Amino acid sequence: MVSLDIGALFLALPRLGAALQASSTQLLWITDIYGFFIAGCLITMGSLGDRIGRRRLLMAGTSAFAVLSVLAAFAPTAEMLIGVRGLLGIAGATLMPSTLALISTTFSDPRQRRQAIALWMGCLMAGATLGPVLGGVLLEHFWWGSVFLPAVPVALLALVTAPVVLPEDRGTGRGALDVTSAGLSLTAVLPTVYAVKEVAAHGWSAVATALPAAVVGVGCAVTFTRRQRRLVTPLLDLRPFAQRSFRIVAAIGLVTAATTGGLFLVFSQYIQMAQPLSPLRAGLWLTPAAVAMAAGSLLTPGLLRRGRVHCVLAAGLATAAAGSLLLSRADGPLMAAVAIAVIHGGLGPVFTATTDLIVASAPPERSGSAAAVSETISELGLALGVAVLGSLATAVHRHTLSDDPRSATTTEALSAAGESLAGAVAVVSHHPDTAASVESLAAIREAGTSGLSATAACAAVVLAGPAIVAATRLRPFHVTRSPSGRI
Repeated sequence: MVSLDIGALFLALPRLGAALQASSTQLLWITDIYGFFIAGCLITMGSLGDRIGRRRLLMAGTSAFAVLSVLAAFAPTAEMLIGVRGLLGIAGATLMPSTLALISTTFSDPRQRRQAIALWMGCLMAGATLGPVLGGVLLEHFWWGSVFLPAVPVALLALVTAPVVLPEDRGTGRGALDVTSAGLSLTAVLPTVYAVKEVAAHGWSAVATALPAAVVGVGCAVTFTRRQRRLVTPLLDLRPFAQRSFRIVAAIGLVTAATTGGLFLVFSQYIQMAQPLSPLRAGLWLTPAAVAMAAGSLLTPGLLRRGRVHCVLAAGLATAAAGSLLLSRADGPLMAAVAIAVIHGGLGPVFTATTDLIVASAPPERSGSAAAVSETISELGLALGVAVLGSLATAVHRHTLSDDPRSATTTEALSAAGESLAGAVAVVSHHPDTAASVESLAAIREAGTSGLSATAACAAVVLAGPAIVAATRLRPFHVTRSPSGRI
């Protein structure tokens, strides 16, 4: 449900904006507030599941997600949609840690747990694959709000089958939830994610607003950490972070998520700019990457049976780095799609293995918190990747266009390209001078290719570092489900 919702919304934004008369700022909040609240509430929801029971939390969150999806589909104003999307983010934050924690507590055998996590990751990628395609089909036949409705039957199916399939999980009931820690975790993550997304959207000109938010986020994070060390039953158990191996795995997970988010953003912009596409066709171009990552995730248990985890991580990261080099040399949409599929195919096993290691680092009664740590790392990595790699691509777009005489046919196009290539294409497509419009479109598309190439080359370097670390610093690597949560 979570990945279906994200993939379909991006295609609906143009129609949504026109129907609700939403400003560009409102459109940004409609897309971003969902991820903000997911990232900010994961740690709290993971700990809550440990206390009241993961199945109970999963069913409550699923019910809320279904109801809120219907409200989003029929939202009459942009303001209401922003509010509903924020609540959807809170509901979504209950789903990921509770499902991962249920996998961890249900499958104590490492091989079975890895297979279950691989299937969980495959389903996540299946949603990412179906989201753009299904969204494109719905948008060609129905109104913009229809993209929110596929989550409803999925939620109903989950509510019917969960009591039968999932084991009863009553939780530990380890004291009341520390509200102060919950508030600190939210105010640590939300401003931080907001800051990096502001930089991604507006470049370094947004430092005036992004820097104070980042300072608040870091300050709250420090306060949160100190409080967890003092509490007898903390919201988040920090003991695993004392282990070097855990920190390395967490860093690899962060880099993997950042690379995935940043490259997928730049690639999706490139595809939509390279040629005029309907929503359905644009969605189809984005599916090979998600399919490749799902396939890589499902192959992970077999790879781990044949080789050590550090070898699997190093090989996956090296494959992704090679795919990034291929992407940097792409001369058309087809080659770019193949390269992005290679990247995601290599990162599939990395995602699955790091998730398994982080979740397995905690004792069963803390599995919800461990799952929340894994998902928070992913959310922060995605935001960081969009900010850094997205800003790099935008800088290359601006530099390339400023040096290209063809882009001077309209200053509006250059200004729009500073925000997005799609905006620049929209401006020049309606330029009264047809010849000038054609030249400007060619310049903008070449700028998009340059941005993709530079971003991919940077990603190759970024991925090579963790590949070397995984190959040389994670040997041997053993996971034990000890009460201390050590790995």
